[in-house]
Amino acid sequence: MPRASIAEFFYRDPNAPRPNRPIGVGVLALIERDGELLMELRSDCGRWGFVGGGVEVEESLEEALRRETLEETGLVVTGEELFAVLPGPSRVVRYPDGNVVRLMTFVYRVEVEDFGTLRRSEESEELRFFRRDELPGLDVIETSGPILAAYLDPPSGLFLE
Repeated sequence: MPRASIAEFFYRDPNAPRPNRPIGVGVLALIERDGELLMELRSDCGRWGFVGGGVEVEESLEEALRRETLEETGLVVTGEELFAVLPGPSRVVRYPDGNVVRLMTFVYRVEVEDFGTLRRSEESEELRFFRRDELPGLDVIETSGPILAAYLDPPSGLFLE
């Protein structure tokens, strides 16, 4: 069976593939400017998601957040505040290389030094700021859906399902 050439994302999907790698720990950045939220059009699937990525073994969550934000956007994080944690087993990603990972994700609101350094990386086709009223209709990857919903209607606690 040929492997897909794009990443596939699953959320609460009983047909999600079974993970073949250890749980992946990731960080995502909520970056706002003038009331608008930065999203990236991912080059691996052509859909919108949040800036972020995996935590390396030797990194703290905050170090990974700063590294991923810099790599993907050119922006330097100057402050962060934990927004939500998604610890549940319902978020799965199948990557083009055949790896299938269940994700545990830490989402942060971040402040950046200067938006003048904003640039996209190879991981994204486009970076764009969206007004709140544009976000509900955005074609986001499945694993970003619950985060976007929480952003639009903040939860009472840190843990999201």
